[in-house]
Amino acid sequence: MCGIVGFHGPERVVGDMIIGLTALQHRGQDAAGIATFDGDAFHLHKGQGLVNDVFRPKHTKKLTGNTGIGHVRYTTQGANDSDLAQPFTTSYPFGLAMVHNGNVINFRDVAKLLHEKYHVLPKTTNDLELIMYTFASELRVKDLDRISVVDIFDAVETTQELVKGAYATVTIIAGHGLLAFTDPLGIRPLVMGRRDTPDGPVYAFASESTCFDYLDFEFVADVGPGQAVFIDNNYQVHYKNQNTVPKAFCVFEQIYFAREDSTIHGRLVARERVRLGKIIARKVVDAGLKPDMVIDVPSSGYFSASGLAEAIGVPYRRAMVKNNHMGRSFIVPTQAGREDVVKKKLNPIRAFVEGKKVAVVDDSIVRGTTSRRIVRLLREAGAAEVYF
Repeated sequence: MCGIVGFHGPERVVGDMIIGLTALQHRGQDAAGIATFDGDAFHLHKGQGLVNDVFRPKHTKKLTGNTGIGHVRYTTQGANDSDLAQPFTTSYPFGLAMVHNGNVINFRDVAKLLHEKYHVLPKTTNDLELIMYTFASELRVKDLDRISVVDIFDAVETTQELVKGAYATVTIIAGHGLLAFTDPLGIRPLVMGRRDTPDGPVYAFASESTCFDYLDFEFVADVGPGQAVFIDNNYQVHYKNQNTVPKAFCVFEQIYFAREDSTIHGRLVARERVRLGKIIARKVVDAGLKPDMVIDVPSSGYFSASGLAEAIGVPYRRAMVKNNHMGRSFIVPTQAGREDVVKKKLNPIRAFVEGKKVAVVDDSIVRGTTSRRIVRLLREAGAAEVYF
């Protein structure tokens, strides 16, 4: 899972993009990148690290243009190196720059098709290349001098048919506008926003709506399953209708990955996590457990923990302190690295937990690394019983 943004309007966009990507930093810490288009050429900068480390003033002043896309990367496919950082660009069949959040599950099949049908060889193991070159190859068969919105949406539809998996993408089509589309099931989130200026509207796409809060954008809509949205250079918005097949949203967004102040598929993440805590309460009562307190694994476990505590009528305590300078253990690529992060990341407050029966709420269990370590830490701090 990664974070993506795209902006298109009558004013320079790089400042908004930096703020938007910083708001999505929780979605990826390995690398960051931005591509802008100034009407004549692409300007690209990307590298390993956090947004504020990758983009210094000397870089942002070169990212001119009123159209831009950006990405923060959590490595799921390919090695963690600068060559695989997004955005990717191509001049085939004419200028494109693309970012995506997701995973392609038929990588080999699409790579083979690109080679045999379109005579294109992907240069990396990044899923994005498959999406970008499939889309570009379908555009190439059109009349390049008169590419229409229908041509663009036809190329999107073919790409969606050929590339299987979960993905949300934003693409700059040089000289034409900004395009966003999702996989047919809408697994990965993508939202659209708008801000009015004296010179005209600025449109934006982002993985989460929290970006818009920082930038005074009005939320417009979710980009639905299989939907495509194209904003042309006159800032007219064109839609390819979303699919009517059953939706398959990623549940991990609501319980873990998204920020609590984001709205995903019409539901505020914080409210959903409180609701889940109240559902857990039924299981706690049915099991006959009687904790003295409820604590959370900071910070994304807070809302579910507060929901549980409210439902069973026991105090909530912030009894674990997190080192905010450590990354998310789920994002760290190796088991040894994850265990090291957890060890350095969390510290229980002995005075709160000693001699107590403690119910611990975390947002999820992925590999169990965090869970085992937390139970051990609480026992060492004197907790009488630990319910996880």
